[in-house]
Amino acid sequence: MSTFEFGRNAGDIEGEVTRGARAIVVLPDIRQRGGLGEDAEARLEEGQGLARAIGIEVVDAFIVPIRAVRPGTLFGEGQVERLAVSATQNEAELVIVDGSLSAIQQRNLEDKLKRKVIDRTGLILEIFGERAATAEGRLQVELAHLDYQAGRLVRSWTHLERQRGGFGFLGGPGETQIEADRRMIRNRMGRLRRELEQVRRTRGLHRERRQRAPWPVIALVGYTNAGKSTLFNRLTGAGVMAEDLLFATLDPTMRAIRLPSVEKAILSDTVGFISDLPTQLVAAFRATLEEVTAADVIVHVRDISNPATTQQKTEVEEILADLGVIGEGGSAIPIVEAWNKWDLLSAEDRAMREAMIAQGVPEEKVVPISAMTGEGTDTLLNLLNDILTGGAQILELTVPVSDGQRLAWLHAHGEVLREEPSDDGAALRLSVRLSLADIGRFTTL
Repeated sequence: MSTFEFGRNAGDIEGEVTRGARAIVVLPDIRQRGGLGEDAEARLEEGQGLARAIGIEVVDAFIVPIRAVRPGTLFGEGQVERLAVSATQNEAELVIVDGSLSAIQQRNLEDKLKRKVIDRTGLILEIFGERAATAEGRLQVELAHLDYQAGRLVRSWTHLERQRGGFGFLGGPGETQIEADRRMIRNRMGRLRRELEQVRRTRGLHRERRQRAPWPVIALVGYTNAGKSTLFNRLTGAGVMAEDLLFATLDPTMRAIRLPSVEKAILSDTVGFISDLPTQLVAAFRATLEEVTAADVIVHVRDISNPATTQQKTEVEEILADLGVIGEGGSAIPIVEAWNKWDLLSAEDRAMREAMIAQGVPEEKVVPISAMTGEGTDTLLNLLNDILTGGAQILELTVPVSDGQRLAWLHAHGEVLREEPSDDGAALRLSVRLSLADIGRFTTL
């Protein structure tokens, strides 16, 4: 378990939810907001995957259609009774609502069901709290968790009615505990933001240093559990956690890889995207995702075997648009779609998707791959190589013999077509073919 609790609950509902806890997962399908339609079953499966990601045993899962939202409980009385019956019959300790609950709705449901109740935001926060490994990740998670809890003080603390502070008419009624708690949370959030700002400045300096360095950056992005970390491990030989779990990777990881015409490139694995990511986490993890904006190429890894793959693509593109990567005129950075888990498709589905690629649908460059078996990964590397070396130009350069760093750089990252000493022997005249990206890098050396 992470250091976070699933909320400290009112009344007799206390303690932490531990690994192996039994839970029912409920997906509210709110019809007055348009409903989920055909995506409901896929969304319900995703909710169960989120629960399993932190070791919760899902004993029942179902969709609850809601025609009119009840302000106090979200669900109608009959639906709450159905939740209670399912929880009792399945001996569930926890009810997970795969949607957003207000503090009042959460408290009222706990009172009626006599069990812990958490919503989608609380569940994702718990996963992030357990998985964050770096100092930055832990700071971001704590900040997001405090932001979430700040609005739930009414239900999260058992000592709200105590008073402390002055007495009599001189001191006034004193400061209530809830006000003190709220002030304490604000102060802690302020310290976390200052620490994160320092981390971001450091990350920015590292990014600038990488941009001055000779190596192009390739960023892996995609919906959670699409197979990014498995592909990362396949291409780099790294041991990044890669399991069939949602949010198996949270902290960005970078490793060097070699391409046919590029001696060294940096491959970056990023946090997986997901629909309805809590707003607190979108803000908190923005600095992590900003690594994508500095990439030379983006590889969008898609689980092409997932029935919801089209919807997942939309979710990823919306976040890339929020980061400014994709605008009205298209993407500012070349994007390659790696259609992962190709080996899981039936022969019929393969043939259909191969026809789509042949017809240029989608418009992005597409490579079918299996990160698990390695199928198609050589094709992917060759395509990345072509993109990074595309638009190469031949430059005529004169470099002092004493400038060994720049000479070595040119040999490592360009194609040296001609090299001869100057008349006085103090410099070398070179004819070098360089990509546009490498021309920019060379000028900053």
